[in-house]
Amino acid sequence: MSDQILTSAEALEAEALPKRYDAHCTPQSKAGETRQVPPKAVTKKPAAQKSPAEWAHERLILYIQNFEEQLDNEHEVAMGFTGGDAGVLRIEGMGFFDPDMVTFYGEDASGAKTQLVQHVSQLNVMLRALPKEVPAQAPNRIGFRLAKALEDGEA
Repeated sequence: MSDQILTSAEALEAEALPKRYDAHCTPQSKAGETRQVPPKAVTKKPAAQKSPAEWAHERLILYIQNFEEQLDNEHEVAMGFTGGDAGVLRIEGMGFFDPDMVTFYGEDASGAKTQLVQHVSQLNVMLRALPKEVPAQAPNRIGFRLAKALEDGEA
């Protein structure tokens, strides 16, 4: 947080906006940083007006985008799932079905087309870095496309 002085209105507005807090043990990480969530991405309407699925979907996009920012050009984001044998899914798309379902589209480790549909109360994913499928191509950055779709009102 900065030492910026806010007016009463700014302080109330800032308190109403969603925040994200991350703490890391490495010096290059911004340990213990509380950040405002990018307004264009998830604050078009208040969280209280969103379904659990929509709210989970929007926040997952931000986590994926942040994860991708830390990857080199030889890796892409994938998800691992807990509580079963679902394995790892190379993320190619993501969506939600109100009020409470989130879905992930992509390919599994064998290249088979895969879709996972999950209730938000069971949502538990692990982001993983996998080598790119085609080494000569630029890495696929799904998080940035998903965030742009949110900003453009397409999601």
